[in-house]
Amino acid sequence: MYIPPSFLETDPNKLHDFMEQHSFATLISSHEGEPVASHLPLLLDRDAEPHGRLIGHFARANSHWQAASEQRVLSIFHGSHAYVSPGWMEAQNVVPTWNYVTVHAYGTLRLIEDRDRLRDIVRRTVETYEANRATPWSMSQPEAEFLDKLLAAIVGFEIGIDRLEGKWKLNQNHPLERREQIMRGLRDTGRHDELQIAALMDATR
Repeated sequence: MYIPPSFLETDPNKLHDFMEQHSFATLISSHEGEPVASHLPLLLDRDAEPHGRLIGHFARANSHWQAASEQRVLSIFHGSHAYVSPGWMEAQNVVPTWNYVTVHAYGTLRLIEDRDRLRDIVRRTVETYEANRATPWSMSQPEAEFLDKLLAAIVGFEIGIDRLEGKWKLNQNHPLERREQIMRGLRDTGRHDELQIAALMDATR
């Protein structure tokens, strides 16, 4: 990923926090010279491998798992993004741009078909995304036969992360006064992504 020095983020805790907050990722590999992508929730083990480990599962009907096995893959974690209008900046010779935050994680994908490990992947995924519900759904609720059919229909995987890239493109290359003008313009839209980007810009002042 192209990252000018002004936008580079290297703090591993900040990168990991972002990955957990935006865990529905795009997983990319290649097959016979063609790019292949799947959109999947990915769990993060922060303390494994050099930069953490990602865990997830494919639907067995999705042939991506066959193409990606033992391949070096890229997982992209997307955050909020927003168009930046030159009209917000009280200056001449400025152009439109786009502000965004993203993290790229690289590593080799290895398949998991062991039934106990698959069950643990599904359990961890459920517990992660049910955690904030008043009455969380539990893996203990479905019948065992139903769960066995579910596990037969998926293929698990893990990716040991060997490289992380973080890009916080938030107008850090502009003077503070101009950044404040952009933040006001973003907030005036009232839209979710624009408000999120304004908050991120404010945090990096």
